[in-house]
Order: sequence, then structure tokens, then C-alpha cells
Amino acid sequence: MFDLDDVTLWAAVATWVLAVGTLLILYWQTLQAARLNSANAVITLRERFDSPRMRRARRHTSERLLNNQLGDITSLEVLTFFELIGAQTKRKLLDEEMIWEAFGGWITSYYRAMRTPVDRIQQLRDLSHDPLLFYKLEWLNDRIMKLDRRELGDEYEPSVAAVEDTGLYLRREAALEAE
Repeated sequence: MFDLDDVTLWAAVATWVLAVGTLLILYWQTLQAARLNSANAVITLRERFDSPRMRRARRHTSERLLNNQLGDITSLEVLTFFELIGAQTKRKLLDEEMIWEAFGGWITSYYRAMRTPVDRIQQLRDLSHDPLLFYKLEWLNDRIMKLDRRELGDEYEPSVAAVEDTGLYLRREAALEAE
């Protein structure tokens, strides 16, 4: 026969197992929803990046960077776009690997062009008296480079090839049509 205490004990254990199992499933569903939201956000950001307005801003910025015309970079829209992505990625609202896949080359190229041969970001920080200007872009560039290093392993060499890649990206950007 059944002992009443055993039934109560087993019912309590089963209730706890069910509760913990339910919480684990809810946690898993929340993670999946966050990943899906991040993926949708990256797709939306990519569409915005390829919009006619942003293509004009990218062309304008890259032309100025190629010609070393800091004073003539009147639109910081491209850098601000990447700053926003950096802020959202740092807060883990966007998946950093998805950002790396969707924007990695552009981020490192624009960042590198803003830092060399003249440190334009520091100049902008000095002019605006804002030491944190484009701080999240800087953070994002570092994360992208770490992902590059992880994926490429021994083949990763950021020196000469990186500078050549920057010029290639900027020349392609300067040739963009607004569509």
C-alpha cells in the first residue's frame, strides 16, 4: 500500500521538477527570442546601411577620408551609425558575431581611416571637448578585430594588408551610387 507521507513527498518533488523544467524552457525561449530580435535588427540595420541616403553619406565620408580632408567631413552619419551599433552591441542587444558578419569590414576600414594617417577621432574629440566621442565605435572596432583574429588564427596580420583593405573599402565606398 501507499504511505501518505511518500505520496506527499513525491508530489512535492514532482512539482519542483515541473517548476524548474518550466523555468528552464522559459529561459531557453527568451534566449531564442533575443537572438531572433537581434537577427531582425541586424537585417534592418543592413537595409538602412544600404539606403540611398546612407549610400550618399558613405560616399561623401569616404571621398573626404581618401583625400585627407578632415575639415570637409561635414556629415558624421556613417560614424554615428557605427557608434549606435557599438552601443547596442556592448549592451548585448545585438549579437556581436552577426554585426561582425554584416559590417565587420566597413567598421574596421572606417575606423582605421579615421585614425590614420591623422587621428581624426581625437581631433573631433578635442574640437567638441568630448573625450567619449565615438568611444563605442572604438570598442566595436576592437571587438571586430578580436573576432577577426579568432577566426583567422595564424593568418591574421593586421598591418600592411589592413591598410590596403581600408583603401579598397574606401575606394568602393567613394564610387557608390545612391540608387
